[in-house]
This record gives sequence, C-alpha cells and structure tokens, in this order.
Amino acid sequence: MKQYHDMIQRILSEGVRKDDRTGTGTLSVFGHQAVFNLADGFPLVTTKRLHLKSIVGELLWFLSGSTNNNDLEDMGVTIWREWARPSGDLGPIYGRQWRSWSKTVFVEYADGAGNTVKAPIDQISWLLNELRTNPDSRRLVVSAWNVADLPDMALAPCHCLFQFNTRLMTVHERAEDAGVPTHAYIDALNLGKDEFIHAEFDEMGVPRRYLDCQLYQRSADVFLGVPFNIASYALLTHMVAAQVGMEPGKFVHTFGDLHLYANHVEQATEQLGRDFRPLPKLWLNPEVTDLFSYTMDDIRVDNYDPHPAILAPVAV
Repeated sequence: MKQYHDMIQRILSEGVRKDDRTGTGTLSVFGHQAVFNLADGFPLVTTKRLHLKSIVGELLWFLSGSTNNNDLEDMGVTIWREWARPSGDLGPIYGRQWRSWSKTVFVEYADGAGNTVKAPIDQISWLLNELRTNPDSRRLVVSAWNVADLPDMALAPCHCLFQFNTRLMTVHERAEDAGVPTHAYIDALNLGKDEFIHAEFDEMGVPRRYLDCQLYQRSADVFLGVPFNIASYALLTHMVAAQVGMEPGKFVHTFGDLHLYANHVEQATEQLGRDFRPLPKLWLNPEVTDLFSYTMDDIRVDNYDPHPAILAPVAV
C-alpha cells in the first residue's frame, strides 16, 4: 500500500518536532489525504502483519453501542485495556456517540406543565435509512465529537467524523461487477438503450451505486493506529454497502495532525524497506441482512500474506 508508505515518508522528510499529551514526542505534519480504491483489494497493510481480530472486534463493538471494555475483551481484543477504568467503563466514547448520541427534548403536557426526557439519536440506523431513501444526500455524516461528553471520555475521539457518498455506476461498471462479458450488451449500448440494460441488471440484483466513505481523523498515530483505522473504515464501508445494496467504492482518509512517535522512527524506517505484497480480499457472509447482526464468524480476509509484525510501544 503505497499510500500508507507515502504518509511515513512525508513525516520523516517534512515532519515538525512537537510535544504531545503522552510526553513521548512526535514528528508531525498537518493536513494529509490518502485515497484507497476498494476494488483494488482490501486495504490491509502488507509490509507488517496486523492483528485482524482486533480490527474486526473493535468495529463490531463500536456498532453494538457498547462503551465497556469488558465486552470487547470478551471477544479476545485487549487494545482498549490501558484506558479502561477498573469496571471496564470508558465513558461515552465511539459506541455511545454512534448509537445513542445524547439528546433531551421538552415534552409539554395537556395541563400546560412539562418535563424534559431523554431522546437519544442512533446515528448509524439513521444513516442506513438515509442511504436507502435519499442516497444523494450531502448530510450522510456520523460524528463522535460530542463536545458536551468529551470530559467524561477515557480518550477523546481521534477518528471523529465520517461521511458517506454515493455515485451512480455506468453500464460498463455494473457489467464488470456482475461478470457479464462486453459482447452481451454492446449492441444495446450502440442503440442508446442504457436504461434497458440497467433494468436487466436491477433484475439480477447488481448494485446501481458506489458507496464512498471519507473519514476525518483529527489525530493519527501513523505507525500503530493508522493501519487499523484504514482497515476498520474500509470494513465499515463494505458492511454498510452490503446492507444497502451498493458496491464499495473509495475510502478517503483525511488527517489533521498525522504524526510518528519518536520511539517508532526505527520501526517505521524498517517497514519502509519492505516490499509491497498483493492486497487480500474481504469476504462478508451474504446471509447477514442486518448491519448489527454481523459476528466475527461472518467476516473473513482471504489471501493475506504480510511481512512479519513489527513491535512498538503504545503511547498512553
């Protein structure tokens, strides 16, 4: 994945030395963007092995709405342990904001009295409904950056906002997706009968739209965190696309502060010296018909052949 190596190389060549919350020190650049075409393969870094179970488990945990580390560790994933309270609680982090954003409304009674009641917002369910009913909307945004809740979070959201976009597919793109040879429809195209062909593809259940995702990440640990983030949001895009009948398109990763910790420079340099390997392929169980029903067994990455893992300390 050249896009990922380009991030590291840019930091090493242009990065500014900065202090940070952990006291470790970083090299940092501000403002970077990488684009991944999901048709090229699942963007799982191959120049070091990643722990796929942690990536999948964390995303399923977010989607469940849980904010307790014990639920995550029940899946065998320990990546949030350092920030959890003894009870396992992490405060109102991603799962709470995605599935139960806090809101109160005033309810007025017939006698003129009233009261405030909680009316939490499920952003993910709202998003799925909008994609199905209003796919050209420019408001397909999910935010984890709830300013009122920030003081109570164990860790402020790093990947704090994402937006989906849909694009109509051409006849050629739909044919390629369906595996239909060109000669099967080229005559109709020459006669200007695109809509007839689109109707045929609709009958076959071939997606009509691409689904793109753009993530804004305010703070990004390029060596340890970013490979997980890329894979996690690519996976989310695939899962959402499967549930709304669309084809995964592009994942656009936009960064604020993109940094390399001072104690990761040696490891990052080692990784840059490794050759890229072919990207793996993602498989999702086609029998799952609800985004919130996926389990670890419903998600598989095939043909992942990375270089060995490179260990590095986590800055807490």
